[in-house]
Amino acid sequence: MVHVQRTFTVTRPVEVVVGYLKDFANAEAWDPGTQSCTREATPDDPGDGPVEVGATWHNVSKVRGKDTELTYRLERLEPQRLTFVGENKTATSTDDITFAATNGGTQISYDSNVVFHGAAKLADPFMRREFERLGDETVVKMTKVLNDL
Repeated sequence: MVHVQRTFTVTRPVEVVVGYLKDFANAEAWDPGTQSCTREATPDDPGDGPVEVGATWHNVSKVRGKDTELTYRLERLEPQRLTFVGENKTATSTDDITFAATNGGTQISYDSNVVFHGAAKLADPFMRREFERLGDETVVKMTKVLNDL
């Protein structure tokens, strides 16, 4: 398992930050690995209404030069917490994001866990450094995008 955690502060209020980040399609703007991220229609979610628990997105990311496709699902939507779970046949990625109001903004704690399945488990030690690098880049990009809202 690869675990990456970052805590940082932005200048926008919690409600604005959560309102923006709950739509995972916005990962195109703040996640350095994301190439595309589109909301999917499912029998339980038409894909064009309000974002609620159960909403899904098709995400294409580039990691170490290779495209990786995952289907992400919004598992938790609370006023101060979001949890997304992305899956494909080789990995499960859980992004748990918590928010706390600060004097003049929002403290964000971004906790990412990637569990590799089958033979992909062998990549675990090699991927740790890559995900640490992406974690640092995510802080920079997400901070800028959120502060510009």
